Amino acid sequence: MRSLFLAFVGILLVTPALAQQATFNDPLVDHLAGKWVLTGQMDKGAVTHDFTAEWVLAHQYLEIHEVSREKNKDSSPVYQAKVFIGWDAGKKIYDCVWLDDYGSISTQSLGYATPNGHSIAFVFHNRDDAGSFHTTFTWHPENGTWAMDMDNVDPSGKAQPFARATLTAAK
Repeated sequence: MRSLFLAFVGILLVTPALAQQATFNDPLVDHLAGKWVLTGQMDKGAVTHDFTAEWVLAHQYLEIHEVSREKNKDSSPVYQAKVFIGWDAGKKIYDCVWLDDYGSISTQSLGYATPNGHSIAFVFHNRDDAGSFHTTFTWHPENGTWAMDMDNVDPSGKAQPFARATLTAAK
């Protein structure tokens, strides 16, 4: 009887550690779900990317697939990425994992943002405290578009624009 009681107590102690966080429901991030065309300037050149976002893994993450329409000589996309946006309920912050064809998973792949009106401003820290990279999504409800601004920020806080783009619903 005592071993049965200890087993029951053990289960009670382990169960909260395995509990799943509540489903990620966020009206702002919901606006990003769908099919978009990203157009604008990126790294000093004009770009057009296809941008698809959908809820995955029991509605815990918004998965974004971004693919450039521009092609390499072998017909592969010049750029593509898989991005996962989630929510840390305990810290009340957005989490982001940005994986692209530049490779490597590091601190540069992990971004965090605090809720701020119609904007989600992710900060990705560069290795060796060499500054940070900021990616800000801003929802414009008046015309149903998103702005995506990206900046390299040096250790002193000086921002250098990397990209200025707009996401428009795909037709």
